Amino acid sequence: MRITTSIRTAAAASTVLALALGASACGGSTEPASGGKDLKGQTVTVAGVWTGSEQKNFRKVLDAFTERTGAKTVFVPTGDNVSTFVGSKIEGGNAPDVALVPQVGVLQQFAKEGWLEPLSEKAASTAGANLAEVWKNYGTVDKTFYGLYFKAAHKSTVWYSPSAFQQAGVAEPKTFADMLKSGRTIADSGLPAFSVAGEDGWTLTDWFENIYLSQAGPEKYDQLASHSMPWTDASVVKALTTLGEVFKDKQLLAGGSSAALNTDFPGSVEQVFGPKPKAGMVYEGDFVGGMAKDDFGKKLGEDAKFFPFPAVDSGKAPVVSGGDAAVVLKDGKNKKAAQRLLEFLATPEAAAVWASAGGFISPNKDVDLASYADDTTRATAESLVDAGDSVRFDMSDQAPAAFGGTKGAGEWKLLQDFLRDPSNPKATAAKLEAAAAKAYKS
Repeated sequence: MRITTSIRTAAAASTVLALALGASACGGSTEPASGGKDLKGQTVTVAGVWTGSEQKNFRKVLDAFTERTGAKTVFVPTGDNVSTFVGSKIEGGNAPDVALVPQVGVLQQFAKEGWLEPLSEKAASTAGANLAEVWKNYGTVDKTFYGLYFKAAHKSTVWYSPSAFQQAGVAEPKTFADMLKSGRTIADSGLPAFSVAGEDGWTLTDWFENIYLSQAGPEKYDQLASHSMPWTDASVVKALTTLGEVFKDKQLLAGGSSAALNTDFPGSVEQVFGPKPKAGMVYEGDFVGGMAKDDFGKKLGEDAKFFPFPAVDSGKAPVVSGGDAAVVLKDGKNKKAAQRLLEFLATPEAAAVWASAGGFISPNKDVDLASYADDTTRATAESLVDAGDSVRFDMSDQAPAAFGGTKGAGEWKLLQDFLRDPSNPKATAAKLEAAAAKAYKS
């Protein structure tokens, strides 16, 4: 899943580019505990996908780095295809110093291309003390620690309208079966249960991943993510069958499959929290709360609430995550200052800057929960950290882009086809395996 791909498209690209290239951080008066402003006169170029409020809030983190070190920073937006952007910059002899990479598969690609510097001893040590082992593993390629996970997404949250629940007389469900039962009760009271953004294939992969992680367990999840187990495995067919229960039920799916396939991610949030509600719930990550608040004026914890994606069958409640890893590029012009930036990003102080601004959660367990701007975000951050090593990174983001991250192809398209007609999970599993085999071999 590309966590904020659909959100970002709302920003005016020209304005963002002007801001990114024209703005640089200003020095402040705060001195660090050691080192002083020893990077004064140096510039660190940082490339990342963030636009709009995400870029604005990350600039606050860069400003804090400037206050500590004196280094100037420039943020350059990559667009959604980080790999293409960075590759072209390296080829042109103008590589950024630091890149923020939102997919594990892309980080692995960068490492195998020889584009990355390992984390400095200090950054690796700091991260080693405050990140769960699973986050270090996702940032490691061939036993070398390259990627520091700075920003995370909690993608096991189901967001709902409290008024819809109240009208139907239902409470937050604890199991998947209860969630579907409550959904049908909500539908009986006049509002379909779920708004599903079928136009954006990545949301469908997230549905599948949560069901699969809970139902099949983390070991099989890892095997499927690495394609050491085929998609024709019985566990995949079972998960697709479970997902099909939602897709085939018009009480559960707002407007049925045809409407879902014409609903993009922002539209799915609007259908629950906009002025004309068309559904009681929308499943997606913690970033739904930010949209409900910023785009539709909802008060988190009152007008917009969430419950954890519930356990499926006899499994445990899943915690699927995404995240952005900071890496130092070997061809950057200022590797020393770049490593210092990552050493700063590894600290809870850096995360706290963005946490207080909102729209952010950190996998860093040393971040004070009081840093977060509201109770709802605090709860999602606490849930992510408490999950420890049971967290699993978004499976489609671990796959080659041809399978897990391309519009109109691979897993995205095949799950859209399954949403259109969920009658044959076994056939869908076979098509997924054929697509996966081709992508992983290449």
